Amino acid sequence: MPRATSDRFTRAHQPSAKSKASSSSDPSSSATRNPIFNTERFGQHILKNPQTAQSIVDLASLRPTDKVLEVGPGTGNLTVRILEKAKHVTAVEMDPRMAAELTKRVQGKPEQRKLEIVIGDFVKAALPYFDVCISNTPYQISSPLVFRLLSHRPLFRVAILMFQREFATRLVAQSGTALWSRLSANVQLYAKVDLVMNVSKNNFRPPPKVESSVVRVVPRDPPPPVEFGEFDGLGRIVFGRRNKTVHANFMAKGVMEMLETNWKTWASVNDVIIEDGLDFKKKVEEVLEETGFAESRAAKMDINDLLKLLSAFHDAGIHFA
Repeated sequence: MPRATSDRFTRAHQPSAKSKASSSSDPSSSATRNPIFNTERFGQHILKNPQTAQSIVDLASLRPTDKVLEVGPGTGNLTVRILEKAKHVTAVEMDPRMAAELTKRVQGKPEQRKLEIVIGDFVKAALPYFDVCISNTPYQISSPLVFRLLSHRPLFRVAILMFQREFATRLVAQSGTALWSRLSANVQLYAKVDLVMNVSKNNFRPPPKVESSVVRVVPRDPPPPVEFGEFDGLGRIVFGRRNKTVHANFMAKGVMEMLETNWKTWASVNDVIIEDGLDFKKKVEEVLEETGFAESRAAKMDINDLLKLLSAFHDAGIHFA
């Protein structure tokens, strides 16, 4: 796992006297008036509605022994509610000025000793052990955040994550529906995902241009014994044109060349002799015909179908990663 390109929060990041003077006693309102918070730069929108914030925290069903990972805490409107219920919170924040505001908010209170702030990019940061993740997710890291969480070990119990509504509905889409995609299949292979709450853009400061939704992610425990790169590699091909047949997608430009290279590498590593003049295209077509998926379309293939197809290709020595 890559090391963090981040720093622990120290007093050196405290807001200046000028910024303190311009701040109100209400941290949630200070972010509106204080121009130091460049929320657009980091794709953040501060959740201002206290009832919505409380509902999100309640969805996590926190226990007094829980260690919580919060991504993008901003000025702490979710954080302070999490701290009331959890044993410890690690908050990962990209903007040092937001981190300073959050620290000021808990300074001198009992919650201060329960909070650790990591300043840096969540995608690159070294993650601690955590039981629960809660995130008002910056838009640009939505997909990396989901897969970073699902690859984390040991497994967490639950994640309550807020995303743009379009992204959230793709996460929970089912096969045969318009939004079923490679993203849907990849996430649902490793977790149970439910849409649990819709959040209007009027709940944020500044209001985003799109609506938001909250999803609950529960990792499958134990996780399926499937290498993600292999499953995703197959999905990249069959979902390339989701309404075309699987056969047509495998015949797309460059696909056969890539698979044949992978196959020759596998054969070399496993001391498998490649027959002279072997027709690799025919080998792939035989797998598709034998499994019955040649004329199937990814739009209607569920996870079990994809796993059966992946297994058949592996039996033939054909790999996707």
